[in-house]
Amino acid sequence: MISTDIYRALIDVAMGRAAADMVIRKGTWACVQSGEFVPQTDIAIKEGRIAYVGPDASHTIGERTQVIEATGHFLTPGLLDGHMHVESGMLTVTEFVRAVAPHGTTAMFIDPHEIANVFGLKGVKLMVDEAQQQPIHVWVQMPSCVPSAPGLETPGASIGPEEVAEAMRWPGIIGLGEMMNFPGVFNADEKMLAEMVETRKAGKVIGGHYASPDLGLPFHGYVAGGPEDDHEGTRLEDAIARVRQGMKAMLRYGSAWHDVAAQVKAITQLGLDPRHFILCTDDSHAETLVEDGHMDRVLRHAIAEGLPPMTALQMATLNTAEHFGLAREIGQIAPGRWADILIVPDLRDFRPRLVLARGAVIAEEGKWLIELPSISYPQWATHSVHLQRPLQAADFTLAAPPGSNGRVRANVIGVIENQAPTRHLRLEIEVQDGRIQADPGRDLAKVALVERHRGTGEITVGLVSGFGFTARCAIASTVAHDSHHMIVVGTDDALMAQAANTLAEIGGGQVVIKDGEVIGKVELPIAGLMSNERAEVVARKAATVLEGFRACGCRLNNPNMQLSLLALVVIPELRISDKGLVDVTRFDFVPVLERL
Repeated sequence: MISTDIYRALIDVAMGRAAADMVIRKGTWACVQSGEFVPQTDIAIKEGRIAYVGPDASHTIGERTQVIEATGHFLTPGLLDGHMHVESGMLTVTEFVRAVAPHGTTAMFIDPHEIANVFGLKGVKLMVDEAQQQPIHVWVQMPSCVPSAPGLETPGASIGPEEVAEAMRWPGIIGLGEMMNFPGVFNADEKMLAEMVETRKAGKVIGGHYASPDLGLPFHGYVAGGPEDDHEGTRLEDAIARVRQGMKAMLRYGSAWHDVAAQVKAITQLGLDPRHFILCTDDSHAETLVEDGHMDRVLRHAIAEGLPPMTALQMATLNTAEHFGLAREIGQIAPGRWADILIVPDLRDFRPRLVLARGAVIAEEGKWLIELPSISYPQWATHSVHLQRPLQAADFTLAAPPGSNGRVRANVIGVIENQAPTRHLRLEIEVQDGRIQADPGRDLAKVALVERHRGTGEITVGLVSGFGFTARCAIASTVAHDSHHMIVVGTDDALMAQAANTLAEIGGGQVVIKDGEVIGKVELPIAGLMSNERAEVVARKAATVLEGFRACGCRLNNPNMQLSLLALVVIPELRISDKGLVDVTRFDFVPVLERL
């Protein structure tokens, strides 16, 4: 919170009565608030905030003032990620910050609903406390849907209006996380409405998640319920509809979700006002962060898709800050704001040379210059995989319905590359000895959801198409949105059991087994979701998992991310949960196999 003493200090520097702590000289100011590029601009900084922006800050330079020359470079606000999940990077908050801040991200709006599904409110508090210790701004959205679809899945914990009301009083909570239970909203579910009311009472933002292509009355009912933004659009018409109805359209470009290109045409071709559009990542894998970057990557992509650089910058800075009510603090280079500033040689090939956060130079040429906090985690956070017993091949048997005569109809999950939705496939399959086997020749693998929070022994076995496995293999993961049980996919029942047991032994993560040998593995001991190793280490280990997918025959762009969403029972069309196979278009269970 800014005080009179800070205002006085800023005024004195601006007036030349006191020296600045730092002055950046002669850069081209990307003034996102006016849409101008202003050459030969100086910036004076005091106590971490901007005191003066203008043609000459020489009156603010004293003996101890640090002077940074920016001739030939652009001066832009630090980039803001308006919606993201730290856990998707398989990293802790601290290690995520270490990975992305050198790329120019100086503020993140994180929704920790992954850890909330494992540990509930205490898991969220763990994230909030760590976020508060970072050198950049990390605001937390209180998860809204834990479980995301009550009655269709069993989370490790649950969150309701009372927990939301409590969290809204915590420092660092910026709003309510994505309201994924969209049928609950348009059907006026009391729990969903109460959570949104508690958020509104606190004067904070309600995050949206409308993952249906239906833009009819259900969509209108959802918007009327209160969500203020949405990152689930994939089509041009989705972006148009959201903005017209007063929402912010969040265009995401993560590791697996490439939704900018289709929707940005609302601006580039149809001429819609860009101020209600925001860029975000949603989910970024550690390897993406290390190899390609974070919000800088999104910015480069958006510009390549036809956005003018200034417009893209506004969608990654000021628009986001205004949406969350933080434009007085961040999102623009202007007096009184935090000095979160990037010095960038080229806007189209956006790669910051220098990154300032809160007035301190934290990274140069992609390298860290400061120390990050050392975080220790309680034992309950690092022991989260609880199986009733070691699993066996028989646990992954898929028996044909009684009375089946040689063939059955199967409801099969169909993976769609680079998209979160799946297809509901209906295929005829031969019965072998009363059972259904994986069939690599038809691109049919088994998928199983193993309960891992309470050790109940519950296992659901189904079928999936789209991974393209050609080998005898199995892959297991405790990253299984949203309830984050253990998900196992494979072509061999014994190897599926081996993969599950291996994962239990290492305390969570992802493992790939081919012909009985572990060929890929990343350990994620914190909630079975995150590692406190550095991003490059996690990326290297995660790369062995991706290599394992490829060794099994899979050629999808980001298969481990798509595997992790097969249990996300709020995105159409077909998903698997610990309770059964879920038709998300009807929000009801369907049998895996049916007699013809």
